[in-house]
Amino acid sequence: MLFETIVVGPLGVNCFILGDKQSNEAVVVDPGADCEMILAAVGRFGLKVKYIINTHGHFDHVGCNRKIQEQTGAELLIHEADALLLSQASRSAQKYGLSVDDSPAASRYLTDGMRLEFGKRCIEVLHTPGHTQGGCCLSLVNEQVVITGDTLFADSVGRTDLPGGSHEQLVASIKSKLMPLTDETVVWPGHGPSSTIGRERRMNPYINE
Repeated sequence: MLFETIVVGPLGVNCFILGDKQSNEAVVVDPGADCEMILAAVGRFGLKVKYIINTHGHFDHVGCNRKIQEQTGAELLIHEADALLLSQASRSAQKYGLSVDDSPAASRYLTDGMRLEFGKRCIEVLHTPGHTQGGCCLSLVNEQVVITGDTLFADSVGRTDLPGGSHEQLVASIKSKLMPLTDETVVWPGHGPSSTIGRERRMNPYINE
């Protein structure tokens, strides 16, 4: 499997490009900024983007939804609880002195336990509210890899002081949906370096508080 990380935008969002090498079908996760850089990588690898997936609706994760969808024709997926945030991206960015395009509406909604296939690869959706009410993680079936968005970071967790946030709910989501994964599962968060479930189980102060 192709797994490419591109750090985009002034807030350093990890945008992920996942590709099945046999079919060339691909998924782009959280294309928040630097649209041309993302599209160039897709073209360089010869990929056909099947899905654009937002782990949640904050502007720094959705800013290139429109351009990527226009160029690829991919389906856009987000959890319904965050759907309204897509049309508010430009206003939210302005509060930080930044500029992004509003996102088009979702093609359909992510749901807990949903499976999305691209080629012979498969993603299972884990609904993990707390950072936002629609926050989701993406577990790569049979790969021991999970993309955690702004739910879980290396040695930390997502902020919960924004509208829709709840620290108690976030920690409960992590414990119920992510901690059952194997210690060897690699954690790829929405910002910052990777980790493993085992390391976070042992070391993360927020999970063990």
